[in-house]
Amino acid sequence: MEEYLNFAISIAEYAGSEIRKNFGSLSNVEFKSDRTPVTEVDKKINHYLIEQVSRVYPNHSVIGEEEISNNKSNYVWVCDPVDGTGMFTDGVPVSVFSLALVVDGDVQVGVVYDPHLNNMYTAIKGKGAFCNGARIHVNDKHLGDLGYRLNFEMWNNAKFDTMLIAHDMLSLVKVSEIGSVARSCMAIASGNFSCDLFPGTSHGNCDIAASALIVSEAGGRVTDFYGNSQKYDCAINGAIITNGISHDEVLSIVKKYVKK
Repeated sequence: MEEYLNFAISIAEYAGSEIRKNFGSLSNVEFKSDRTPVTEVDKKINHYLIEQVSRVYPNHSVIGEEEISNNKSNYVWVCDPVDGTGMFTDGVPVSVFSLALVVDGDVQVGVVYDPHLNNMYTAIKGKGAFCNGARIHVNDKHLGDLGYRLNFEMWNNAKFDTMLIAHDMLSLVKVSEIGSVARSCMAIASGNFSCDLFPGTSHGNCDIAASALIVSEAGGRVTDFYGNSQKYDCAINGAIITNGISHDEVLSIVKKYVKK
């Protein structure tokens, strides 16, 4: 898996250079059917990944936020070229690059790169989580502890209404919405945040596949909105991402608002 990790890091470095180069000087911002923005940078990075996978691992598939390459392989590279495109287009430096190698639905390698701070978050399943080579770990805060921070995502056609859940938790936690779930997850993996509620379904795997592994390897826990594990080579049922120790506490509140 080290070979795959090194490949993912090389793609992340290219992506980071493109994000930095274009930050604050974007043109030709388009909007998709769900009213979310997409830029030429998203498309360029996604296409570069497909080109490099085709060259180095021609039998592998790619599922990207903007483009896919389906070779019907059980090895799938799952990518969000710019997670937090809205913040990117607005000139707010929180967007990151996210890439995972998923084998039979299970994430084996994950990389999230924050080009604004030059932080490279990495994980191989079973070998821990790291930032720039230094081991990282989640915090040990329970729901209601001082300093417990919840980040939540919400958009107009999301399947799950995280605003209701976040409002329920306001008396217990500090709530924020920074505009990038992958960046929020890295804050959880590093012990700064404690929880993220992500309502993504279709293409949601692109947003959090790498983060799910990195957070888990940092000692956290990731499930869908029903408390179940899930595959990351297809659509997901949202995600609850926590420091682990508070996961069941958060899940008990989520279940009041989420019905199968």
